[in-house]
Amino acid sequence: MSGCSKQGTARVTAAPTTAVPMKEAPQTPITEKKAELGGTTWDPAWDGIIEKALPPEMLGQGVPQDVRRFCPKFFEMQEADKRAFWAYFFQALAGAEAGLDPKTRVWHTEAAVAVKDGVTGRPVRSEGLLQLTYEDRERYGCDFDWERDRRLPANDALKTILQPRNNLECGLKILDRQVIEAGKPLLSRSGYWSTLQPEPKLPGVCEADDQAADGVRSGRAVARFEGRAWAAALGRGRPYQWWSGC
Repeated sequence: MSGCSKQGTARVTAAPTTAVPMKEAPQTPITEKKAELGGTTWDPAWDGIIEKALPPEMLGQGVPQDVRRFCPKFFEMQEADKRAFWAYFFQALAGAEAGLDPKTRVWHTEAAVAVKDGVTGRPVRSEGLLQLTYEDRERYGCDFDWERDRRLPANDALKTILQPRNNLECGLKILDRQVIEAGKPLLSRSGYWSTLQPEPKLPGVCEADDQAADGVRSGRAVARFEGRAWAAALGRGRPYQWWSGC
């Protein structure tokens, strides 16, 4: 081009990327048992999905204190161990909710939950590893596409809601909303998953004893969650500790 001097080409240096410190989570007892029996098991690649998608806040001091019920050393652990804990947590949750089968679909008939899905216009079905619904796309920004999925067979692994990555990343968004944005404990009566809901208030408990009662209810919720995920994993009366890293 006339009148223009030749300029040197500026070198663009890409910003260095920081590798996410990760480690593979150990198998939960239900995963070990299902592997022994030849059933559907947890894919270790799913650990990476969870560990990479974890919001930074779920690795810091903003995590509710009742995480210690699941992992007493959580706040003293290194970042890689915290990520592995959350991978283990969701592995256990998937065991409790769906038996580790990503194609699990449940149609609830109980009056309290037998409602119409606002996205599909059909009775709500809980689907995938964490038993989620299409409405969760509207509520939490999950990557579910009903318009695409409605054209596929009900149990097709290609359905967006049944794909492990979409389902697990959605579960992270749901838990992050509960424990970080709303500041609620992991074990909350208003929590998304029934396996993480404490029992209703104990009858005859006075207000002064409410804090102690909360401890009892939370302990029962932990036991119920544990029981659904792996019935014989821990002996009764032993400390609630999932693996040596915690």
